[in-house]
Amino acid sequence: MSTPDLFTPVRLGAVETSNRIIMAPLTRMRAGPGRVPTALMATYYAQRAAAGLIVSEATSVSQQGTGCPNAPGIYTDEQTAGWQKVTAAVHQAGGRIFLQLWHMGRISHPSFQPEGGLPVAPSAIAPRTGQALTEKGMQPYVTPRALSKEELPGIVTQYADAAQRAKSAGFDGVEIHNANGYLLDQFLRDGTNKRTDEYGGPVRNRARLTLEVTAAVVQVWGADRVGIRFSPGGVFNDMSDSNPLATFSHVLHELNRFKLAYAHLIVSTDDDLKHGAVPVPLPALRKEFHGPLIVANGFNRATATQVLAEDLADAVAFGHLFIANPDLPERFRLDAPLNLLDEARLYGGAGQGYTDYPAMGPQLARR
Repeated sequence: MSTPDLFTPVRLGAVETSNRIIMAPLTRMRAGPGRVPTALMATYYAQRAAAGLIVSEATSVSQQGTGCPNAPGIYTDEQTAGWQKVTAAVHQAGGRIFLQLWHMGRISHPSFQPEGGLPVAPSAIAPRTGQALTEKGMQPYVTPRALSKEELPGIVTQYADAAQRAKSAGFDGVEIHNANGYLLDQFLRDGTNKRTDEYGGPVRNRARLTLEVTAAVVQVWGADRVGIRFSPGGVFNDMSDSNPLATFSHVLHELNRFKLAYAHLIVSTDDDLKHGAVPVPLPALRKEFHGPLIVANGFNRATATQVLAEDLADAVAFGHLFIANPDLPERFRLDAPLNLLDEARLYGGAGQGYTDYPAMGPQLARR
C-alpha cells in the first residue's frame, strides 16, 4: 500500500475529500451588522473551495457565546440566511464546508453579553494576561460568573440549536470548538476549572460538558458529520493544565464511542514552546483516538507531507497559508511560490487582505 500524501483522497466521516489539505478555522472579523455573514465572506470561502474541506471561522452559538466585534453568529434567522449564501457559493465552486461552533466563555466582556451581564465560565477566574477586544477598543477582562450546574443543560442546548441552524444553512457538517481557551476548553483544563461538583475535579468530570455537547450535536447531525478541535499544549488565553497528556488522552479516548468524522489537534510549535506552551506527544494522542486525525499549526508543504508519511495524521490544516493563497492546493501540487501574508489586514476591514490575494497566473498554473 502506497504512503498517502497531501493529494491522496481521504474519508472524514461522511465526507470523501479530494485531497488532505484542510482550510483551518480562521477568525477574520468581517461579518456585517447583527453578526450576519456577508457576500464578501461568500466570495472569500468560495475562492478557497479547492481545499479538501473548509472549516469555517469560529461562529458563536448564542449571544452569550460572543466576545469580539464582527465575528459571525449562528443563532438568528438572519445569520442562518447569511450562511446559506456562503455554503451555496462554496458548493457551486465544488467545495465542502463545516461550520465551527464557538462559545467564548470568559474570553468575553459585559458589552457583548445579554443585558450587560458577566461572561460565564466554569469558575470565577479572570484571565491574567491579555485584554478583551470590544467595540470601544481593548478593555480589561472582568472576572466571569461561574455557571451553576442547573445552567449547563442550557449550554448544551445552545450548541444543539446552533448545530440545527448550521444544517438549515446548508453546511456539510460541524466542528465543535474545544480549543484555545474558550468555554469547553475552560471546563476541560484544571487551570480554569476549579469546580467541586460533577463537572470539576478529576478529568472524567472536567470532560463531561465536552461529551454532553458532542452527544447533542451528534444527535442533530449524525456522528459522521461532526468533528472536534483541541489545543492540548496551548497556553493562549491564559490556559494551563497540570497534566495535559492525561487530560487530552482521556477525552480523545472517550470520544471514540461516537465514531466522529475526525478530531482536529493544534500541535505546539517550537515557537509556542518558547512562549510557555507544553509539549504533548502527538504519537500518544494518535493512539488514543481511533478515527481520522487532522493536525494544524505552522505546517508547510514539506512538514505536512512528513507527518502524513509517518502516519501521525490523516490530513493537515493550514491557516495563514490559506489566507494568502486561495489556490493553495494547486500551488502545493506544483511546488509553486506562495503569496506573502498581509498581517496588518488579518482582522476586520473589507476586501483588502481578504479577497484580493491573487491566484496563480495561467503560465505558472500550466506547469
